[in-house]
Amino acid sequence: MDLATLIGLLLAWGLIIGTIAMGSGAMVFVNIPSLIIVLGGSLAVVMMRFTLAQFIGSIKTALKAFLYKAEEPDELIAIVVELAGIARKEGLLALEGQEINNPVLAKGISMLVDGHEPTVVRKALTTEMNETVSRHKIGQDIFKQIGDAGPAMGMIGTLVGLVQMLSNMSDPKSIGPAMAVALLTTLYGAMLANMFALPVSDKLALRSTEEQMNKVIIIESVLGIQDGQNPKVLEELLKNFLPQSKRESGGEAAEAA
Repeated sequence: MDLATLIGLLLAWGLIIGTIAMGSGAMVFVNIPSLIIVLGGSLAVVMMRFTLAQFIGSIKTALKAFLYKAEEPDELIAIVVELAGIARKEGLLALEGQEINNPVLAKGISMLVDGHEPTVVRKALTTEMNETVSRHKIGQDIFKQIGDAGPAMGMIGTLVGLVQMLSNMSDPKSIGPAMAVALLTTLYGAMLANMFALPVSDKLALRSTEEQMNKVIIIESVLGIQDGQNPKVLEELLKNFLPQSKRESGGEAAEAA
């Protein structure tokens, strides 16, 4: 589970709700028609821009912002170097019985064992990577669109409330409460966009970047193993994907081992 996303979400909403509770009371900020306009309207507008399957699939994609944790690149490199050592000593067929948890790496190793040409292996793994990035992009776009639609629907709800208020000006005492209700839709729209949809979209983009880098590492690793590269040379080449601090720590760990 990604603690940064969960803590940030709970903290942001907790601060706002706590501040509201310290004031005139939380129930003043609850208005069902405003919620219907903002939530229902935003989801309906975004649904028109995508297919139903893409829209429903975005829920599964959103869970990645909270539950998914990409495999650390240095750990992935360590696994690859071990596999490269086995292949160099015992041949590619020795990799067939190895337990590999990463499905993309397992697929690449399986293609090596089956004797596919390097161009075929690269094309298959690259196509899978591109398709994954494309699916993730749709999820990011859906939540970004929700973030854009939320404030717009909030403004629409506010205008609806103002029209209703101005149509009943016979009682001056009702103007203040009616104005407060009208402004709630703007508040709901801003909260939906800036405290949920846009942060989730940004976190999904980060997760997609991490996963894409891991897949690039896997592609280069599989082709390096197929080419019979020395495990130490392969490790140094793959470390170029890591930040400088992790390259040094990884080297010290290897020496210790």
